[in-house]
Amino acid sequence: MTFRPLHDRILVRRIEAEEKTAGGIIIPDTAKEKPQEGEVIAVGSGARDEAGKLVELDVKVGDRILFGKWSGTEIKLNGEDLLIMKESDVMGVIDATAALKKAA
Repeated sequence: MTFRPLHDRILVRRIEAEEKTAGGIIIPDTAKEKPQEGEVIAVGSGARDEAGKLVELDVKVGDRILFGKWSGTEIKLNGEDLLIMKESDVMGVIDATAALKKAA
């Protein structure tokens, strides 16, 4: 089954957090918070402005994003837990080059 979000909504897959802390302590599932980072799976066509003109979304499929703790609506699609949210719930896009520099 395929899913296409409408208007300014996006479909997001959460990216799971690390199971260990930097000090090596393993975090049990019951103590973990839901990740606030995800990957955009699908995007809508965009929102309309006051003049009726279509305004494309800033995020695109494949972007890694940060979103609010209580953002979006959880759904299960093809056995996978996903989120549907408005683009306005996205706080920012994680740049891959910045993530690589941090790891180095």
